Amino acid sequence: MDKPETAGRVILRPMTLSDLDGVTALEKATFAIPWSRESFRQELERNVAARYLVAEKDGEIIGYAGAWIILDESHITNIAVAEPERGRGVGRRLTEGLLQLLSNLGASYATLEVRESNARAQRLYESLGFIRVGIRKKYYEDNQEDAFLMVCDHLPEADPDYEDERTVHE
Repeated sequence: MDKPETAGRVILRPMTLSDLDGVTALEKATFAIPWSRESFRQELERNVAARYLVAEKDGEIIGYAGAWIILDESHITNIAVAEPERGRGVGRRLTEGLLQLLSNLGASYATLEVRESNARAQRLYESLGFIRVGIRKKYYEDNQEDAFLMVCDHLPEADPDYEDERTVHE
């Protein structure tokens, strides 16, 4: 994503180190076992396979999404949207933007896990072409809930002019 994309007042853009306070606060408000600020910092600074986007509204982080990509494989690690913004299309825009980014970087498919109880997220992913391919028993540590493993094998067409400065070239 070379330039921010807008949807009304919401801007999608690559996550930067200056976003970590907002992302960490959202992570803590969303997940029972949140990632630490240090985990996100390492993802941005040290993990060449990691890519993250944020959704920003009026200068505030209202959502984020991240994935790892290795060759043509990608795995969505996390997606979060602030409670007041849920149901307003932010999660869809983040997921669509992330899938486009993954395609631009050479991924041919994306995988993710979603809580068995999270019907809203499952409907979103299914509407974007994800299908359930398995169950990870007792995947979530906080309550031993199962996760559905979902896969999308038809990502958006890659932008042939896309360039990412973090891509490793040999």
